[in-house]
Formats: sequence, structure tokens, C-alpha cells
Amino acid sequence: MTQLHKTGAAVGEPVAASGAPSAFLEVRDLKVHFPTDDGLVKSVDGLSFTLEKGRTLGIVGESGSGKSVTSLGIMGLHTAGQYGRRKAQISGEIWLEGTELLSGDQDKVRKLRGRDMAMIFQDPLSALHPYYSIGKQIVEAYRVHHDVDKKTARRRAIEMLDRVGIPQPDKRVDAYPHEFSGGMRQRAMIAMALVNNPELLIADEPTTALDVTVQAQILDLIRDLQKEFGSAVIMITHDLGVVAEMADELLVMYGGRCVERGTATEVFTEPQHPYTWGLLGSMPRIDRDQTERLIPVKGSPPSLINLPNGCAFNPRCPYADIPKDNITRTERPELREVGSGHFSACHMSAEERERIWTEEIAPKL
Repeated sequence: MTQLHKTGAAVGEPVAASGAPSAFLEVRDLKVHFPTDDGLVKSVDGLSFTLEKGRTLGIVGESGSGKSVTSLGIMGLHTAGQYGRRKAQISGEIWLEGTELLSGDQDKVRKLRGRDMAMIFQDPLSALHPYYSIGKQIVEAYRVHHDVDKKTARRRAIEMLDRVGIPQPDKRVDAYPHEFSGGMRQRAMIAMALVNNPELLIADEPTTALDVTVQAQILDLIRDLQKEFGSAVIMITHDLGVVAEMADELLVMYGGRCVERGTATEVFTEPQHPYTWGLLGSMPRIDRDQTERLIPVKGSPPSLINLPNGCAFNPRCPYADIPKDNITRTERPELREVGSGHFSACHMSAEERERIWTEEIAPKL
């Protein structure tokens, strides 16, 4: 059995410890909680991972699992906002190329945001300002980090619009967000995110509500630009088809925590958590004949104010009664190494998981 830290991460994996890491991006025991009148919403509750340049990390899970809150936490966009009259409670560490973002100087973090790290937001129509032209918004994003005149910045904006595939960029640069289609707005937002050649790009549901042909174009665009700039990419989505195509590594979130993490190949071919099995079982396949109905994950995601005792997935898990002594409902499983670089948070033994996957789950996928 791999030696573990108290956090449940294997030796050599991210833990909440002081000191700059060697990885380009390292998130250590990140917690993002929101005080409300009904209680404390634990949107992210102890998340750790690393990411290197040129690699893509896919973060998947149902709505409300904490994916977008994680991305906003990395970008430092929770600290400035207030929820009601209460600020978000954030703890842990986020290291970006040797700079700690949570406890570091916020003026320095603001300079990093947009230049060294950028984000493609889920809804470009809401993220783009309706009163300003697309070009003016890209120009502003560029001039904040570069001492250039407006004419130079405008040329840069036209260049970026051309590179993301917007036709007649010299004319469309003066158009407003409402004059663009959904796919064009998403391209414009990608142009704005990449205008400063960031080393970290976070894409939050970049293909949501787009038709499949535009989805493919957007994913190809992100992949091509990543190769050109060598950026690290975090792809946040609920669509396993997207991460299967894009991601090198995969992190599965449930109830604000990571329940499985590993290379995309391992997680897709040898998943080790019942929730991951459920996600794979509910994904349609077009590469083979589908003889049986898709199997949805039964039940609903848990309330982040009042998570179930023990394993948060136990009320929905068909195998919750397999571990002895009712441990599934009394003790929260830690993230443990189940293979080289492959981690899972499940009370079932490796033998039990292997038997269920081989005999019950894999034949149906």
C-alpha cells in the first residue's frame, strides 16, 4: 500500500505544505465556502492537483459539484466579490509558477490575471460587456498589460480575431456582442483570453449551448492555440466526450471534492470510483452499436450545505453496502493511490472494484 499523508494524498502528491512547488500550477487543499442564512455552502472542500505546461486537465462532474467555483478560485475572482453581505471563505494554497496566489499581494495577482492566466467564461454573452464593441474590450485587455497606443492594440485585436477564425476581422472588430452568433461570441472571448499569450488557460464549459459542428471548431481552436503557445489548459465540463478528446489528465469532482484523478486513459479504461462508472454509463457512444438504454446516475447531487455523512456519494451508490461495518455512511473516504498516478476515494477494496468493473460495468459500456 502506498504511504499516505494525513490529507489522503500519496507521498509525492500535492499536500497542504509550505514552500514553492516544482509544478507549473499546484493547488493544495483548496477550500471555498460561502456563508448563507441557511448554513455554510462548502462548494470546494479540500481539492489538490498539479498541472504542467503543455498539458490539459479535464475537470468533470455534475452541476453543483464545484467545478466553476474551483476555476474562479484559481483566477482570484472570489476575493473581490461579496455574496449578500458575506465574503467567500477561502483557504489552502494556489501556486502558479512559484507565486502563491491566495496569500500573495493582490495587486500582483491582478497583474498576473489576463497576462499569465486567463479564462474563457461559460456564457460569453454575460461575460462580454454589451455597451462596448468586441474590439474595444480586447484592446483594453491588451493595454492593461502592455504599454502600447490604441492603434497598436487595435491591430493586435484584429490579428487575434483573425486567428480564432472570425471572418472580416477588420470590420467585425467594431461589432457589439449582440451582433455575433453564439459560436462567434465564444471565439471572440477566446481571442480576448489569448491576446496576452497566457501560460494558463481555464475554459469553463466552452462548448455549452453550441451546436456540434461549432463545438468541434472551438475545441480544435483551443487545441491548436495550446500547441502554438505551449499553455497549460484546464477544461471544465460535464461532457465526457469533450474531455475524452482534449484532456491528458482527468479529475472527477463530486460534492465539492475530488473522488477520482488520473490520466484520461486510465480513468476512461480502468475507472475506480462508482460515480465515475455512473458518468461513463450515462454517456452515449457513437463508435459502436447501442443495444441497451443509457444508465443514468440515480438520485440527485447532494446539498453542499448538508452533505451526507461518510461518503457523499453513498445515498446514490448501488454498492454502498459492500464495505463492512457500515463504514460508507460513517467515515469519509480519503483519496488514495490505486495505481501509478491514479487516485480514488472509495471504501471498497481493489479486488471488489475490479470484480464489479469487469463483471458488471465494463460489459455494458
